[in-house]
Amino acid sequence: MISILFFGRLGDFAKNAPRTVKASTPAQIRELLTIKHPALAKELSQPQVLVSVNQMIVGWEQPLMDGSEVAFLPPVTGG
Repeated sequence: MISILFFGRLGDFAKNAPRTVKASTPAQIRELLTIKHPALAKELSQPQVLVSVNQMIVGWEQPLMDGSEVAFLPPVTGG
């Protein structure tokens, strides 16, 4: 199983989303969420959203292994 974390405002869209899934890439996780959580999937599709696997920023096609932790990171602004 893959553990999923949602940071920042993505957490607001992920209130009822699963926290573990079976998937082979972060892109596949996004596809799985599209069915029952379309608003969350739409937010994850924004080009500024980053994905992290085991605390390293990676691409959406990064292969996942059982036990991986995937975190979705929204864009941040500062001033």
